[in-house]
Amino acid sequence: RQTALLGEESRFSWLRMPYSSSTSSSANRRGNSYNNWINSLRANYANHFERTRREEIEEETPTPSGLNKVERVHWYVKDNARSHNTLKYDLIHDKKEPKPVLRRGQAFYIALRFRERDFDIAKDRVILNFKFGAKPSVQKGTMAVVPVKNEKFTLTKDDWDVRIDSGTRAKDLVMQVYIPASAPVGIWRVDAKCGLQDRSQGTTMHTFTDDTDAYILFNPWCKDDTVYMEDDTKRGEYVDNDKGKVYVGSHSRARGRPWAYGQFDDVVLPVAAYIMELARISDTERGNPVQVVRAISAGVNSSDEEGILEGRWDGEYGDGVAPYKWTGSVRILEEYVKNGHQPVKYGQCWVFSALTTTICRCLGIPCRSVTNFVSAHDTNSSLTIDKFFDKDGDQIEGGPDGDNWDSVWNFHVWNDVWMARPDLPKGYGGWQAIDATPQEESDHKMQCGPASLEAIRRGDIGLGFDCPFVFSEVNADVMHWGEDAESDWGWKRMSMNKYHIGRSLLTKQAGKDDDFGDADKENVMNEYKNMEGSDAERLAIHNAIRGSRRAQQYYNYKDNVKEDVHFDLHELEKIEIGDPFAVKIVIRNDSSENRSISAALTAKSVYYTGVHNTTIKKAEGKFQLGPKQQQEVALNVKYNEYWKKLVEGCLIKMYVICRVKETGQTFTDEDDFEVEKPKLEIKVPAEAKVRQKCTATFTFKNPLDVALTELHLNVDGAGLMRPRDININGEVKPNAQFTHTVTFLPRVHGDRKIIASFSAKELFDINGVKSFNVKKN
Repeated sequence: RQTALLGEESRFSWLRMPYSSSTSSSANRRGNSYNNWINSLRANYANHFERTRREEIEEETPTPSGLNKVERVHWYVKDNARSHNTLKYDLIHDKKEPKPVLRRGQAFYIALRFRERDFDIAKDRVILNFKFGAKPSVQKGTMAVVPVKNEKFTLTKDDWDVRIDSGTRAKDLVMQVYIPASAPVGIWRVDAKCGLQDRSQGTTMHTFTDDTDAYILFNPWCKDDTVYMEDDTKRGEYVDNDKGKVYVGSHSRARGRPWAYGQFDDVVLPVAAYIMELARISDTERGNPVQVVRAISAGVNSSDEEGILEGRWDGEYGDGVAPYKWTGSVRILEEYVKNGHQPVKYGQCWVFSALTTTICRCLGIPCRSVTNFVSAHDTNSSLTIDKFFDKDGDQIEGGPDGDNWDSVWNFHVWNDVWMARPDLPKGYGGWQAIDATPQEESDHKMQCGPASLEAIRRGDIGLGFDCPFVFSEVNADVMHWGEDAESDWGWKRMSMNKYHIGRSLLTKQAGKDDDFGDADKENVMNEYKNMEGSDAERLAIHNAIRGSRRAQQYYNYKDNVKEDVHFDLHELEKIEIGDPFAVKIVIRNDSSENRSISAALTAKSVYYTGVHNTTIKKAEGKFQLGPKQQQEVALNVKYNEYWKKLVEGCLIKMYVICRVKETGQTFTDEDDFEVEKPKLEIKVPAEAKVRQKCTATFTFKNPLDVALTELHLNVDGAGLMRPRDININGEVKPNAQFTHTVTFLPRVHGDRKIIASFSAKELFDINGVKSFNVKKN
């Protein structure tokens, strides 16, 4: 089917590319992009030509006796925005062509100006046709035919309705129009038809087609809307806050990465409408938040239908932007539009999640970014993470058959969205998990969710969508298998860790803000699972296992090995770049006999996905422990042994494998931590005013013993400035201070935030944030 034109906005020409109902590859779509663009331009001109000729014919055609004609439509854009909680949207304030931004479930004002004479309710018959999508249909709920009557609202809350307002006078008919709380979300347009009440004088109706794109959004302020959120503080955070944090790092030292969501910027709403087309969600389903957020999870990534952002995890970003350089969503969306709606390079999970937060909040869906620390990626639906080790203690990538790619990410970021779930049994509404990072296909697309958090917590993995996958991410058990010639299938289970996955699930707390610490951090683990080790937590696991035949095979495995030696891996809390560290394990023999212990300790540089980059250092040894004896084993690593081997994120994973010769007991464990880098300090003047020159100065000290080169600074600030990508000449010498100043004119008053990221060839992902107040001029 052919999609309609989105029209023109303030800074970009928004074109929906035509697409065929038949499937085609991404390469073919890219090859046809020029032809699609030309066809869109032709269609745009043809529509303009047709409209102007129609207007000329109407002007030359005599008006039937008594018939009034509509001259124009007035939308009361700002007045409606105040009552609809949409005044922050830039599209409303466009000086040339302001756009109405409305919320369903409440009424708005609209007026018709008549050309021939004053409006007379006794004489004039008026019908408003509100249209949505390429083929508006009354039966499908994408067209509303609303006769104008001089009465109060008479219909149900599920129907469009209209009443004449007391402001009506002379040639202006002022009305209030009620939008049902189930209306499809996106771009609506209106036709105004005018005829005569006295049908005996003729049935001719004059139609005025208004070209204004009116955006109708979800309404979390309305009790009749399925996304209704009662708590004012939470709604202020999860819908209205255009800045926040996405948590990254390690479970022991998580840090909030500042992000400018910018959901009110004029680039966001049109792109949100565009990706609904891209995801091919039917017009009828665009009032259903379940289907809308599922479409968003597919449309944000580029794996299907040329979505917004392309993912990459191998560290090779030369033909795009490294994920850690992004500071906000607006620049990504601007690049997407300016590049002809081609995917932007590159993103990783926190970027996908932050962008999803922007799109959801923009459409009125309460949304938060959630980070799961020590996150499982179960590729075979076993509800376990299976790792295989050879006789030397080295992990076998891909498993014994090369087709088991289960992994554990140091952290993974997705989103929670708030809504009722009338499609599920009672009690499964509230927060729902969605994930735009392309990992595993769902219904033949890279999409995930919405999965009810209550279903995940209970282990009800049979409820849609993608509950088994999300359940495994937060609650899988980790099983380590070692080579064993005496085993029927050549492998013996060395250990099962029930408490390693899902160490914490963090999000920014509603109503709190902390630029320098973590006072605004909230752990929502209890919303995803019961307390580790509790009966309820194990019952949820068993409940999930009953729903998975593959999982039952793994959990039915019996192991009768005697375990009388205790192992304790010490977790590292904080390591700053330049400091040494040690991997330590304390081993205690609780038996009354001697025990022969072999131990292997390894430190590896890893990407946050758990993929190994390189081995930093490894140590192996054997020793005897007498009855009740204890010994500490350590692997010491110096600064010059690890810093050149670090990759983005500066994450290090420690592995320990120990065996007891006499009993066959095996202990395996792992832990990860982030080598911390300095923060980027930001200074602004004590007083800032709208549209008056303001400066921000960025500084930090180089902690390395080498100079920093190829300097780069990304700066963002919703309501302060357009996103900036700054190349800086020169270098920063060892232990010297970096300083750079930018000048800008604040656009919006109130509490604002500058967010910045510094990178160099030798050191990258240095973040900073600064909150301050901008006063009215």
